[in-house]
Amino acid sequence: MSPRNAIPLGRIFGISIDLDYSWFLIFGLLTWIMAVSYYPREFKNWTHGEYWVVGALTSVLLFVSVLLHELGHSLVAIRYGIRVPRITLFIFGGVSQIATEPTNAASEFWIAIAGPAVSFALAVAFRELRVASPQGKPVFALAEYLAMLNLVLGIFNLVPGFPLDGGRIFRAIVWGAAKNFRRATAIAGTTGRFFGFLLIFLGVWQVLGGNVFNGIWIAFIGWYLESAASSQLREQVFKGLLVGHRVSEVMNHDFVEVPGSLTLQEMVDQYVLARGKRSFVVNRVGTDSPGLVTLARIKAVPRDEWPMTTAGAIMIPPDKLLSIQPNADVWTAFEKMGRDGVNQLPVVDGKGIVGMLSRDDLVHYLQALQTVHG
Repeated sequence: MSPRNAIPLGRIFGISIDLDYSWFLIFGLLTWIMAVSYYPREFKNWTHGEYWVVGALTSVLLFVSVLLHELGHSLVAIRYGIRVPRITLFIFGGVSQIATEPTNAASEFWIAIAGPAVSFALAVAFRELRVASPQGKPVFALAEYLAMLNLVLGIFNLVPGFPLDGGRIFRAIVWGAAKNFRRATAIAGTTGRFFGFLLIFLGVWQVLGGNVFNGIWIAFIGWYLESAASSQLREQVFKGLLVGHRVSEVMNHDFVEVPGSLTLQEMVDQYVLARGKRSFVVNRVGTDSPGLVTLARIKAVPRDEWPMTTAGAIMIPPDKLLSIQPNADVWTAFEKMGRDGVNQLPVVDGKGIVGMLSRDDLVHYLQALQTVHG
């Protein structure tokens, strides 16, 4: 299932490829810059249409290059037995959704270095295309620019600031030396924040020097890198608290079961408003497999239809219901909810649904753990 803010493009090697809506912003901006500034300045005597066509092709092939970069990471991860559900292209490039962390420093190193290696290979390929093309023509210009972009992409990603590829390579080296994954992540994340602040400083310096556009862009990248590194550090703190605890310790046993014939109006009046419930297990006559109704699904139905619409009509059917087992690790549930964009998970064992796990349950449990561990 693709994220709500992304367009599914298809699958490559079993990996779902999604296009985040933010991609269209950078596509339009880059095409415009190429068509009205860079190509007219560097290559004279083209037609107006050629500038725009080559500008658009540059934007598209840049993101094809980014996709190949991410596929490099993903295929090596799959080689190490790590599942990669999807790759998402967005405003800053792309990200591979690797299901689990590598199990050792060596696999982390090779997964991280695969992306820059692909970018450098693409830079060489486009350089060769440039040499073989007539000088000054659109193909020559396109190949020249894409060779430069892939070279810059490869070099930039080798900056040793987590979560860039260079930061992951650095983490792998520290992990291999210190034999401690959490310590290596903390060191790499702190280094990532340093480089983020450095880019912000350089960007502000550029703006004060009169180079406003480049300065803002550099500072923006620095802000993104610092934010991503800080997020990774927080995630490691949360993971350190949650790992080892089971879903059965966190799940809520006080879930509501309703018949499939119950109307949405009755459900809202009796359970949502009166008891503050936000999800409901639905049992339909003639089936042993219950479904689930969430508050979001109720709100998606026009209010004047609530008295005529039943829970069974809008429930998430059993074959599409995401669930988790009570003996699963809480961190696994946390990742699953974030990855699939759900606010609650039914907890299921051989007897059926035995509890519900919500984001609120996880937050409260995490707060309790933070209080206990100081």
